[in-house]
Amino acid sequence: MKNLICQKCPNGCNLALEWENAENVFIAGNKCASGIVYAARVISKDNKTRIHAREETPLFSRETLKAVAGLWQVRLKKLHHNIPVQGSPERSVFRVVLEDNSGKFFLLEQILPKSLEHKRQIATTLDFLAKNNLARIQPYMADQKGEFIRKHKNNFWQIIPFVRGVTLDREKYMYEKWRAPALADFLVELRRKSGYLPFLDSCKVFSLKDYVYKLIREINLYNKDIKDEIKDIAFFLEKDFMPAYEKLPVAFCHGDYHPMNIIWSADDIKCVIDWEFSGFKSELYDAANLIGCVGVEDPQSLTGELVNSFIANMNKAGFISKTSWKYMVEFIVALRFAWLSEWLRRKDSEMIYLEMDYMRLLIDNKNSLQKIWL
Repeated sequence: MKNLICQKCPNGCNLALEWENAENVFIAGNKCASGIVYAARVISKDNKTRIHAREETPLFSRETLKAVAGLWQVRLKKLHHNIPVQGSPERSVFRVVLEDNSGKFFLLEQILPKSLEHKRQIATTLDFLAKNNLARIQPYMADQKGEFIRKHKNNFWQIIPFVRGVTLDREKYMYEKWRAPALADFLVELRRKSGYLPFLDSCKVFSLKDYVYKLIREINLYNKDIKDEIKDIAFFLEKDFMPAYEKLPVAFCHGDYHPMNIIWSADDIKCVIDWEFSGFKSELYDAANLIGCVGVEDPQSLTGELVNSFIANMNKAGFISKTSWKYMVEFIVALRFAWLSEWLRRKDSEMIYLEMDYMRLLIDNKNSLQKIWL
């Protein structure tokens, strides 16, 4: 038995591999087909080893899924369990791609009862933005009564047209300059189209500052082996950034904007997905998260054409204040605490120390990065 953490996407599924013999391996724990691809790349050096997914009893019968799809007038023709779905599988209890009688594809998702209001808010927001002509998004479908979520036999469901895309090459994309204008254009348009959201309370603003301090307190209690290094990182943030944080302008943000949460075509963005953390935040939030996620793939990309072109396009649009830009490095460092929290939750020591090394690299190179970016 061997365990791996899948690196194909930020979800990091825990993969369990069991060898039947030298040529056949059974895999469990993957929440999408990408886990099989990743495991094959790691263990199959001679291309002779075959990886087989463990067959499990389906959570829902075809008849049940047919009835659920029918709530939105979608007539099920075929289920596609093997089509990989982008976006975190943790956002839903169960999901499956299905095809209707006309050959159209949909993604059907079961959601937890406790997340109903949050899911409705996301669906309402995407619907509003789509009606306000924000491109490169895909709203959820409403039934004949305008409901985005339906209940069927004590389970709650939502459905959305399935968008196929081109697989992102995680070894190359961070240096591909052509992606930068599309990434910047979407954020600029999101700002323009989200200036008025009548169903959201603009006074409810997520505080990254509070989040960081809360995690630091938890680390001091439960992760004392990294306490001293986190203290040094906190000192860097407290010198200037934390006192200024509450004064930074606020805007509606996607909340988890990075290339893995985008469905790409060969030369453009087809659809921005995973809006779970959307809401009012510091205006720098999405741009900083994007740059931080690109840089963690390969730190040298922080000064590469993609990042530099993205910043140039954002500056040209003038949608982020000079005051916010001043704190770009600090903001990226603060945002990495969210990723650190995930690695701590999973007790992934390798990723914990990688994350802290990355934060230290950003801190040590702050001045040189600012000169290049600004």
